[in-house]
Amino acid sequence: MFDKEHLEFNSVNLDAGWGTSVGYPASIEQKILAGSLDEATGRGNRSRLLCLAPGAFTTSPFVHDYWEEVYLLSGDLIVGAGAEAEASVPHTYEGCPPGGYHGPFRSEGCNVLRRRHYSRGTRNRRTS
Repeated sequence: MFDKEHLEFNSVNLDAGWGTSVGYPASIEQKILAGSLDEATGRGNRSRLLCLAPGAFTTSPFVHDYWEEVYLLSGDLIVGAGAEAEASVPHTYEGCPPGGYHGPFRSEGCNVLRRRHYSRGTRNRRTS
């Protein structure tokens, strides 16, 4: 039930299927590519695209109980706040383990590929 379906080089319609994810501002939209993530049971995985509109931002760091991988496809992504902020450029990768803090984020417009997954066979400790 939580494994991803076999999708072999399907076209992705970038003009449809976008929506705002729970907990994100309207200026950040997602498009689910594959998978199902069940945070209540700590199972599954999900791959999605995120599009941050110019001026998009989050206000606090994120922490979760699953692995998260982020690959910046285009645009800019500024991670952190104040003097600690770091700008990322296209083709930058982040791997964040369960319990790791990352963000907040802001952008003048970018697209990212994001994969979230729980460790197979184990329940990760809830961190938030």
